[in-house]
Amino acid sequence: MMTAHYLGLDIGGTRIKYGIVSTDGSIQGEGSIPSENNAGPEQLYATVCQVIDQLIGQLAGPPMGIGLGLTGGVDPDFGVVLLPGKFKGLEGFPLIPQLRERYGLPVWADNDGRLAAYAERYFGQATDVDWAVVLTIGTGVGSGVILNGQLLIDPYLLFGTQIGHGIINRVDSRICLTGNPGTGEVLCSATALALQVRSAIQRGIPCELTDQYWHDPHSVDFEAVINACRRDDSLCCQELEVWVNNLATLLINAVHYYAPQRIILAGGAANGADLFLDKLSFLINRQLFSYPKDRVVEVRLSLMKSYAGVLGAAAMVMDRLTKSTMTI
Repeated sequence: MMTAHYLGLDIGGTRIKYGIVSTDGSIQGEGSIPSENNAGPEQLYATVCQVIDQLIGQLAGPPMGIGLGLTGGVDPDFGVVLLPGKFKGLEGFPLIPQLRERYGLPVWADNDGRLAAYAERYFGQATDVDWAVVLTIGTGVGSGVILNGQLLIDPYLLFGTQIGHGIINRVDSRICLTGNPGTGEVLCSATALALQVRSAIQRGIPCELTDQYWHDPHSVDFEAVINACRRDDSLCCQELEVWVNNLATLLINAVHYYAPQRIILAGGAANGADLFLDKLSFLINRQLFSYPKDRVVEVRLSLMKSYAGVLGAAAMVMDRLTKSTMTI
């Protein structure tokens, strides 16, 4: 019997990751290519077609379908419908109809945060629980939610993907792309921790990263801060403490909204979890309002590597073809 294959493309602001995914979650033909986010949607379409042609050429027969991961508000049957300022011209571009017409195959897209939840549900840390929240912490904060075993999807496209847009400190003056101050995106992303440390260095607070900052400010990123924490740099450790408390607040709200059995953390920030995961779990469970009172919400790291978005895009197609998604 011929194995079913699905094509998954994870379209980020910097790169498109892609691969051929089998129903067991194995990937072949994986790779990446620049997304050229400032070249416009027509160039993106041409690049996506180039990738799809390449992947189909590796198969003995046509794939079952094609899944795309995109950022922002994503209409599965159209493409990006809400994405202020992040990918030139992509908002309102009919990417999915054009791909369907060209290939004559099922093609869908979804928000990249929700696709992370698809990947965990089908192949990762949510295969054995029916209630879960998946948070992707990187440049921003993405999310996906699993309720009663089903991916949370609503007619307005964004339900479950906007945990990072929750306001956790309105006093904070920094503005999110939503126009609101003090959101999880502003305070809990990997970028947020780096900006905290950069700001402190600018104010003259001693730090082992000071010389590095003045040579190249952007090199003081999340990874650099985490490495400095491992060397017990006082400033970086203090700022990590602030960041973990903000993240705990965001996730306490997420638990109160969605009542997950498990929270799964993915994205670049997971690389520093050895320094904060236990503290984060303690803070969340200490402050929950839940029943029974001794209920513990697990906080786990995703075991997915760099092609999680590809797996999620393929899993989304599998899910839609079996019509098992839940619409609120």
